[in-house]
Amino acid sequence: MSYAIIRNQKLTRVDAQGSYIHNDRKSKGHSNKDIDPTRTHLNFWCKKNELTYIKEFDKMKKEYDLKGTIRSNSNIMCEMMITSDNAFFNKIGLEETKRYFKESYKFVCNYKNLGEKYIVSAAVHLDETTPHMHLVYIPVIHTKDKEGKETDKICCRDFWKGRDSYRQLQNAFHKYITSKGFDLERGLPVEETGAKHEKIEDLKKLTNFENTKKVLDNINLELPETPNINDIKLIKLNREKVENEIIKPKDDKIMELYQENLKLHNELSKQVNLVNKAEKYQKERISILADNRELHNQVNNIKAEYKEKEFDIEWKYKSKIKSLEKENNQLHKIIDKFYETVDKFIVWICHKFDIGESKELVRNFEKETRTFIDPVKQLKHEEREKEWDLEI
Repeated sequence: MSYAIIRNQKLTRVDAQGSYIHNDRKSKGHSNKDIDPTRTHLNFWCKKNELTYIKEFDKMKKEYDLKGTIRSNSNIMCEMMITSDNAFFNKIGLEETKRYFKESYKFVCNYKNLGEKYIVSAAVHLDETTPHMHLVYIPVIHTKDKEGKETDKICCRDFWKGRDSYRQLQNAFHKYITSKGFDLERGLPVEETGAKHEKIEDLKKLTNFENTKKVLDNINLELPETPNINDIKLIKLNREKVENEIIKPKDDKIMELYQENLKLHNELSKQVNLVNKAEKYQKERISILADNRELHNQVNNIKAEYKEKEFDIEWKYKSKIKSLEKENNQLHKIIDKFYETVDKFIVWICHKFDIGESKELVRNFEKETRTFIDPVKQLKHEEREKEWDLEI
């Protein structure tokens, strides 16, 4: 059974430029030997980019007013690779192959409410060993800003939030594509299948791996048949001489060659095992490096997020302090005006009712009521009384 395969890769500006050159066949001398230039005219786009990926990104960011903190090493785009195997494509034919990729394109447009407008390019390659599509898009999340206003933000980390995000992608894609009539098994995650690193090819060249495997498969470890002395009718009379001078030396030579053949087989087996082990360790290395890169990106994103929050908190506290200072100044003005009004009122009372000096009136009031006109003195007086009550 064939598999529905969909994989995602995050791209920095540098990565995006490399993908553009490969996907749009901008290189004259292809390093990929699987590309057949005589079939490149069969390639087609579900959505064709007008500019380079970088220029398309800058244009979309400005046109759609996309938010998000973008640094020189930020992941600004993602690239999905969608395919299956040759058996599947050979079985369904060219027209159904085209429909497979067009349906896959629709799936990505609607996945996580991405939207077709954020697809940069979707190129289908039919000039390589296996048909496949490179779909490049901007990972935009639909969210709200601090004021609660709807906004679109570039954030690869949030678009692929969660350790099982790629597993969810595999599940959703398999469910969708099979609903469109394509008989496929669910694709296996890359961490289960492993990814082949180019350095393994160097090791294969160094050890002459492919030729070694052919030689190893063709080695015959069985002893060749030798003529039976009883079948040699013409030399029965010289049986002993023939056996000692002809047959035995040949048998010895055959045995010698057989032993050498065994040694060669053992050496070749070691060589093949070495490459197999190297491939295994390389898969583990790629997995670890991928985890480390993801962890490094998460740490950088967390640092950036907390730096932004730190700035917001600092700005809020500064605004609050400024507001309190303004409020405090107003209170000082009110208190000063209150003092001034009370003094005028006491003078007016004394004059109105011929009571005498205002200071004397104040002293009498404070003495009889045990209350100070000055609120500061009154507060201190009340605090001392509370302390006395506690001591008693």
